[in-house]
Amino acid sequence: MGTRRRAEVEAAHHALDAEAAGPDRQTQLSRGALTGYLWALGRGEDAPITGARGEGPPDIPQLTAEVDAATVQLEDTTQRMVPRDYIRGVHDALAWVCGHSDDRP
Repeated sequence: MGTRRRAEVEAAHHALDAEAAGPDRQTQLSRGALTGYLWALGRGEDAPITGARGEGPPDIPQLTAEVDAATVQLEDTTQRMVPRDYIRGVHDALAWVCGHSDDRP
């Protein structure tokens, strides 16, 4: 995993999942962050932004590449295929996992 321990990422996912429980409480931002956490934990088949396939939890280069891809999509609106807040959620979750940010979504 990135610079965060697996237990920290599990706890972050659990806390956000509990906070966003119920369809009327979820936002695109929380959906993106939850997807990012699940992928970082190896529970998603495809990377949430690039769609890259891998087996098991992604390594730090894969995590960083996904953060970079999210950054590109956030900056270039012509390439964006999913809602901006969803991309921001993925970005923020994976940036936190990688240690690029201390702000946990």
